[in-house]
Amino acid sequence: MSERFDLIVLGAGSGGLSVAQHATRLGARVALFDPDALGGTCVNRGCVPKKAMWFAAQMADMHRLAADFGFETTPLRLDWARFRQLRDRYIAGIRSRYETRLHAAGIRVIAEAAHLLSTDTVATATGLRASAPQIVIATGAHPRRLDVPGFELGMLSDDIFTLESPPQRIAIVGGGYVAVEFACVLHALGCMVDLLVREDLLSGFDIELVEVLSTQMQAHGIRVVRNAHVTAARGEPGAITLETADGVEYGAFDALLWAVGRVPNSGGMGLEQVGVACDERGHVLVDAYQNTSVPGICAVGDVTDRKPLTPVAVAAGRALAERLVGGDPDAKFDDSAIPSVLFAEPPLGMVGLTERQARARHGDAVSVHSGRHTPLQWMVAGRSEQSVIKLVCIGADRKVVGIHVLGPGSDELLQGFAVAMQNGLYWRDLKAAIAIHPTAAEELLLLH
Repeated sequence: MSERFDLIVLGAGSGGLSVAQHATRLGARVALFDPDALGGTCVNRGCVPKKAMWFAAQMADMHRLAADFGFETTPLRLDWARFRQLRDRYIAGIRSRYETRLHAAGIRVIAEAAHLLSTDTVATATGLRASAPQIVIATGAHPRRLDVPGFELGMLSDDIFTLESPPQRIAIVGGGYVAVEFACVLHALGCMVDLLVREDLLSGFDIELVEVLSTQMQAHGIRVVRNAHVTAARGEPGAITLETADGVEYGAFDALLWAVGRVPNSGGMGLEQVGVACDERGHVLVDAYQNTSVPGICAVGDVTDRKPLTPVAVAAGRALAERLVGGDPDAKFDDSAIPSVLFAEPPLGMVGLTERQARARHGDAVSVHSGRHTPLQWMVAGRSEQSVIKLVCIGADRKVVGIHVLGPGSDELLQGFAVAMQNGLYWRDLKAAIAIHPTAAEELLLLH
């Protein structure tokens, strides 16, 4: 069996759904291939279930804050089974709504993996063939595995969401988004957490704010071990020890989470056979317009080397549909100001350049304005932890090229400032604006 379409999309995650749905609105006949659940990693094993767990963690933290405020409280215990049921029901609803919308839009959804036979034809293991003048690779990524003894004793990030109960003591190996977010969430929900970091902690964020976050995590009770090169895991589930290259042993732990990066889903698809170029880690190489090295084949999302964030994949997919189907040859995703938030405790947000990046690009033209303050809700409770805010500017007119915020509310306040920065924000604009008082956001306007 073979069918002809205007556009074929491989992958039904954030990027794939974006390009497929928008191309259909523009009049294209689209086929969408994916053997996995609709929504990809973000909906099923990433952003959405993680944020649900973060909300639960926030409630636990607010309960402790309430006691500091003077409320009579009793110990809280999360009904883990009920929470899982609520979370999973919500995610199932998202998938159901996707299915309904895709069907209503007339998108042909094939719940199978497809591989490239040529630059315009794909096939599945069951023999289904489809062709189109344009093919989009949007197959995402999966958690990286290490070739170390005992790796199988640990979990990957996908497995966290299948836990039937929280571990009492967990080791998390890694220093990126996934490692830090789960360290904070699980600790807030009552777990003892050791975070073992081989190299830099949160390398994409501003160093000053990362160090403050690390200090606060340790003050809350999370053990952060730097320069820990884990070479083996020993023992059995429920009693795991970790060995490092310098001979130090850590443990024993009830559970172990490997959070050591992600690997693009680019293998076994026939990319090499048709000439699609990838980097040494397997990322599909694309230009600013999402074109691969082969005409007629494009790629979006985490399978590429772009920033692995859902909104990035969605924006790239939408722009690509405008170019391929909408008749706009200049349509492309603007990656000059990508906001992102680490859902730690407290959250850490950024948009634009870090201080180090700005100085590497602009040298002495860089000016930095930063400040620290204790949030009102903490101050009233007698706590001394501080939030940190930082603006990175360039030139005599102090154009804002980076905004960094650590503290309660950072996740929500950053979006508006990101819009302003993308449209050309200057120091004078912030000084001329009227603050909302008392808020965390006003601190960005009060910097000196």
